[in-house]
Parts: sequence; structure tokens; C-alpha cells
Amino acid sequence: MNTVFTARKINLRDSYKDHVEQKLEKMQKFFSDDADATVVVSLEKDRFTCEITIRSRSIMHRAECTANNLDDATEQVFDDLIRKIRRNKTKLEKRLRTAIPEVSAPEPLFAEETEFHIVRVKKFPIDEMFVDDAILQMNQLGHEFFLFRNVDTKDLNVVYRRKDGDYALIEPVEKG
Repeated sequence: MNTVFTARKINLRDSYKDHVEQKLEKMQKFFSDDADATVVVSLEKDRFTCEITIRSRSIMHRAECTANNLDDATEQVFDDLIRKIRRNKTKLEKRLRTAIPEVSAPEPLFAEETEFHIVRVKKFPIDEMFVDDAILQMNQLGHEFFLFRNVDTKDLNVVYRRKDGDYALIEPVEKG
């Protein structure tokens, strides 16, 4: 597994990096050999935040935890990752066996408006997947919505979690 460390307002010890890489190696059985892990550690007002994102084929796993101690934050983030993976283990195994090849996404078009204050822009590839895969991916990331290209229609779709706990799908329709 390829691992990239990013530290914000903190210097990471080599022993810490080795410890995290060992824990990631133990999780290797869940991912393909070409999986990439990004570990972001930051210090803000005496609180440590550890965020781990693992991308394996077209599936991303993400967890983030904050604690007073760096080791506690790291252990919590690994616990969260393992819990999310186990919760969806059978679905993940099925998806990994029948994974769809990655498709590069077109560059998003953002019109800059003077009334709005954009504080962050994220760019990521938009994968072709089934609606169930998109819901699974959204749950793995812990997000409330997820943008994807629908395998059946080839259109961009959005799935989101409703307040009642159910899921909804937004599909584009032609004007006219």
C-alpha cells in the first residue's frame, strides 16, 4: 500500500509513521495491492486530528478523529475505518470482485460569483458505478451526499441521505 503523510502544525516522528504503516499493512487484506493511503495529521488548539483516506480501485474509505493525544486520535481513526469496513464487508467483497474500471472525469466548471465566498474547492475523479455502489461509497466516506456517473444512464447523479434515514437519487432531465 502506498502511504503519503501530511503534517499540519506538527512534526511527525518516524516511529509514528512506522506505527501507522504497520496498522495499514494489517488492513491490506481488505484492499487491492495498488491501494493508496493518505494520512493527514494536524494540531489545532492542543487537539490532534488524524484523518485517513484509503483509495482502492474505485472505492474510498475515510475516517477522521480528534483527541487530546495523537495516539488516541490515531487509534480512534483506525477503529472507525475497521468498523465501517466490517459493516459493509459483504457488499465490499462483492463490489471488489466485480469492480468497474476507473473512468477519468471531465474538469468541473465553476463560475466565480462575487456574492459567494468559496472556502474550499475539491477535485476528484468521478467514477462510473451503480446506485447501490454510490450509496455504499457515501456511507464509507461518512458523507451526506455523493456525486457519481450512473453506469446505466452515463449521466451524473447524486445520492443523498434524507433526514428520515432513507436515501434519495437526483437524476438530470432534459429541458423541453
